[in-house]
Amino acid sequence: MIRSIGVAVLLAVSASITAAQPAKQAHPMIPPYSGSTMGMGSQAKAFDESIFRPGPTKDGKFTRTQHVEGKFTAFGYGAPDKRSPLEVFRNYEGAQGCGVHHALHVQRRRVRRSTRLRSARLRPQWRGRAILAARLTRAEGDVYVAMNVQPLETRFVIVEVKPMGTGLVKISADTLNRDIGTTGHVAVHEILFDTGQAVIKPESAAAVGEIAKLLTNTPSLSLHVVGHTDNAGALAGNMDPSKRRAAAVVTALTTTHKVAATRLHADGVGPPAPVASNDNEAGRAKNRRVELVKQ
Repeated sequence: MIRSIGVAVLLAVSASITAAQPAKQAHPMIPPYSGSTMGMGSQAKAFDESIFRPGPTKDGKFTRTQHVEGKFTAFGYGAPDKRSPLEVFRNYEGAQGCGVHHALHVQRRRVRRSTRLRSARLRPQWRGRAILAARLTRAEGDVYVAMNVQPLETRFVIVEVKPMGTGLVKISADTLNRDIGTTGHVAVHEILFDTGQAVIKPESAAAVGEIAKLLTNTPSLSLHVVGHTDNAGALAGNMDPSKRRAAAVVTALTTTHKVAATRLHADGVGPPAPVASNDNEAGRAKNRRVELVKQ
């Protein structure tokens, strides 16, 4: 049986799903069902990938998949005494959120033993268990949840979508110069802005400084500074901030670092020139960038 449902929030505390001993809450978004015991183990990785299959199913196979990357957490809560898997499922399914304003898109399905569920690294072990896949849309990145309610344990996999940590490989004036010399342009992902804003965040100062050093070291170089966005929202709504972000970079270079304004030209192209898929947050993060193009 396949039924699409809309719920206010799975990832929140509700009156019917409260933290209880001896189970300890394994993730701030998902409390254990009252009376649950400790699960069979957990995993936590700062950055990993997973395949979610939000359905629906047809002929025993899932018809849609979603590849996601981000902070990965997997854990379980042992089944509470004298509580059926259906009761546990219904309570999670109907949880009402606190302060979360985005609806989840949810599929519930009964999966036969023959159905292979590779999504979220879960495998079916009992006939008739209930599975739920959910997505919470947030400005700071989507959250994907797979819940597998089994007779002995309820397993969860949560992926908080975000780009891989930046700053692990530092940009430098030398690498910028090399890439511009090779391809005529270079993408700079380390210049950051809040969503919909064009104010350079303080943690971007080092990247702006390296661009200034590049221009100081190569006096003959002039650049187009081009803002790029993902495709979330309307085209017009992306074009304006992409132009304003490019202008903000030029302003920082000409005021803070005293680069001659005649060597820089700011422009924005919004989302029409992606370097990755906009179907997931990891790709959208790559598309939000500032590019330096040799004039």
